[in-house]
Amino acid sequence: MEPFPRISFDPAVMGGKPCIKGTRVTVSTMLGLMADGMSIPEILKDYPYITEEDLREVLRFAAWHAREMDLPFRAAS
Repeated sequence: MEPFPRISFDPAVMGGKPCIKGTRVTVSTMLGLMADGMSIPEILKDYPYITEEDLREVLRFAAWHAREMDLPFRAAS
């Protein structure tokens, strides 16, 4: 199972940026709209071919991508 089945990465579409599958709408575009205060209903009205499930997956993908990684501490030599 794909971890993000609604997100695609295709070098021929938007330079390989993560997009909502089947569209040329990038994850970053949707995140930007939400960050600027646009509501999910407003986004769905402007992008009728996107679903609420797509937007929830955009948020899940962004959270996964931004997740902190535990790295081993290396003392200075």
